[in-house]
Amino acid sequence: MRTYLLLAMCALFLIQYFVGAQWLQYFVVSLALLAFISSAGKADRFPRLLGFLMMSTGMIIEWGKGTGFNGINQGIYLIIPLICLITLAPLLSIPLKVSGFFQAISQLLRKLLDHPKKLYAGITGSLFFLSPIFNLASVRMISEFLEDLKLPSAMSAKSYLVGFTTALLWSPYFASVSLVLHYLNIPYSEYILYGLGLSILSLLIGNLLFALWEKHHPLTMDKESKEVLHENHRKQLIQLSLIVVFLMGVCLLIEVLTHWSMVVIVCLLSITIPLLYGLKRANRKPMIPLFAAYRNRTLPLMNNEIMLFMSAGMLAYALQGTKIAIAIGMFLTNLSNISFFLFAFAVLAIVLCITYVGIHQIAVIGALSMQLNAAELGMTNLGLAMLLLLAWALSASLSPFSGLNLMVSRIAGISGVRVGLRANGLHIALFAVIGITIISFIA
Repeated sequence: MRTYLLLAMCALFLIQYFVGAQWLQYFVVSLALLAFISSAGKADRFPRLLGFLMMSTGMIIEWGKGTGFNGINQGIYLIIPLICLITLAPLLSIPLKVSGFFQAISQLLRKLLDHPKKLYAGITGSLFFLSPIFNLASVRMISEFLEDLKLPSAMSAKSYLVGFTTALLWSPYFASVSLVLHYLNIPYSEYILYGLGLSILSLLIGNLLFALWEKHHPLTMDKESKEVLHENHRKQLIQLSLIVVFLMGVCLLIEVLTHWSMVVIVCLLSITIPLLYGLKRANRKPMIPLFAAYRNRTLPLMNNEIMLFMSAGMLAYALQGTKIAIAIGMFLTNLSNISFFLFAFAVLAIVLCITYVGIHQIAVIGALSMQLNAAELGMTNLGLAMLLLLAWALSASLSPFSGLNLMVSRIAGISGVRVGLRANGLHIALFAVIGITIISFIA
């Protein structure tokens, strides 16, 4: 039932985006609330409790501001595009799974097994290309490729976090980029090169630090590599890279031509591309079980995300204009007048502290996006967006409650605190300092 609620909500949202009917917006919000309530019974205990806490707090604050049902409706409606994004984006993986690219990636990583530095580069590089489309499923895929090899926990913890977080900085298929650019009203075409620059910088820092770390902590693998990367695998790897570039190029082209919201463009492509791929008769049969798995497994397992995303979005919207939000905004504005670096590190500290105790990034970064005024801070919207996305990526690595940290801790077999602070603390600190320095020239 919840699966069909989500799909109906997504379909009606896309229709409402182009039609603009107010009554349809109310109906879409009603479906979103029903999906939120139905997700509660299947969500894990902590996300369920936190979700209800943030949602009820947001509604109480909004009601106290005197906006009533209209304010609550608007707060929930603003987060629906991101719910649609995380619901529909997994559809894009279906054609790629059918095309057999993953066997080539598996062969490549196994071939690099005898060379820890190259293997680390292979894992982080693979995640750089896979994560923008497959989200957290990319980490699960890579870990399954290497499951029987029993990688050292340190390598798993370092490589998966560094590789995945690059996508948080630039992919339009991620809630982080879509939310920040949406709230700051920045076209994706203006941001992409800067986001890619930050993500490549993170990748380079991660590989350099691992090379230095491995020099003092030599890794010995349990098995020798006997894999050979055949010519057809090389071609598939090149094709996969070109597909990622093509998808991003199509997103940019459509945005430039139509000026539609990037979230809407991604949602439409996530539906259209699998349908077009299925027009070829030979592709239909292998796609059917993947569509069934999407309906029966992927969507039903999104309970935690629905609870956290929707409630955090409601809370972020409600906090806008409150005394605490105004006070934080004034504090940060005063810091920016003293020093950009003081302001930037204060933003990072606020985001890291709040997300470290379990509050989702959408709540704190969404609130900051709506509360902070780039002109008053003496910077551009682009510089503010880069800073907030930097904070999002670092907090996703550090917080033991983030979905990324939880997944990597399970794969590596160590605690979330060790994954974030111990395994990646130096990378987080160095990337923060260099990233803020670069942003200071752009801002």
